Amino acid sequence: MTLKNSSEEKTIGVVGLGSFGTAIARMLAEKNPVVAYARRAELVDEINQNHSIDGQPVSKNIIATQDPEMLCKSCEILFFMVPSSAFQEVVRAFSPYLYPYHIIIHGTKGLCLNLPNGKSLSDMKVISRENILTMSEVILKETVVVRVGCLAGPNLAKELSKGQPAATVVASKYNEVIHQGQNLLRSDKFQVYGNSDIIGVELSGVLKNIIAIASGALAGLGLGENAKGLLISRGMVELIYLGNALGGSLKSFVGLAGIGDLVTTCNSTLSRNYTVGYRLAQGESLETIQNTMSEVAEGINTVRLMKTFVEGTGMRAPITENLYKVLFEDLLIEDALQYLMKYPFSVDVDFL
Repeated sequence: MTLKNSSEEKTIGVVGLGSFGTAIARMLAEKNPVVAYARRAELVDEINQNHSIDGQPVSKNIIATQDPEMLCKSCEILFFMVPSSAFQEVVRAFSPYLYPYHIIIHGTKGLCLNLPNGKSLSDMKVISRENILTMSEVILKETVVVRVGCLAGPNLAKELSKGQPAATVVASKYNEVIHQGQNLLRSDKFQVYGNSDIIGVELSGVLKNIIAIASGALAGLGLGENAKGLLISRGMVELIYLGNALGGSLKSFVGLAGIGDLVTTCNSTLSRNYTVGYRLAQGESLETIQNTMSEVAEGINTVRLMKTFVEGTGMRAPITENLYKVLFEDLLIEDALQYLMKYPFSVDVDFL
């Protein structure tokens, strides 16, 4: 793809250079200059001096900084690609330099807690929707930015980095945000769809990680495609129930960001969440797995958070509840599977 004329170029900011952030920075740099924020000084030097990220070549269109103010002054459109565990902290660091004219699109498939000062999830017996923030809600809460969007879909970073065909969804209440995301990212090998239900699209990306962990566990046990088909279909029902309770729309859950991402992550060894489940079934402890993974598997925290939410609503989410017991209460995966096989689902598709 050829670069635009300099008169048409706009500098785009990317905050966070994990595998997905790096893939998005590469794609953005095909059309426009990119300023990327990284915490590690050695990574900033590597990008600016060697035009590489962890030894892998990147476009000379990408420069790096550790200065949030410089990035915000240089860019009106920012892509936040930060793990959910650090998302609020990073947004707060950028907040003094953000203005209403900025547009932020995030690519984080996690949730943040909104609890009274000094409280943690372990202090709460139950939580409600008001205690849960999607990443767009974090941005709206912590900054004066109004035009916010999210990026979600079956977007395995390694495949994107290789230029393999894929698609994503840019979701926002503002058509301008959707159009900007499409214009910046769309190419011959990357399709970008729009969706106005930002909460539903965010929740699709978040909740499918629960089912991906369970799918990896089935693979780790050596079970076949029938079992996986059962899990994915029942997992889709559970995703929709939980997503509706959190304010999402059915249309988003059955679209690319929902079922599309679910099918991908439940079948790919490139998925961090799938890998967690697989390694658990192979006998590794959760602590060992987390300590040896280079990036965060968002589904682990999502399981913990959604289990507490479900208990406060009176809903049942059998896959989430049993996966919680596997992750945090030493329930054997085989016992969890036996429970789910006996669970009295009343009808096949009971969310319509």
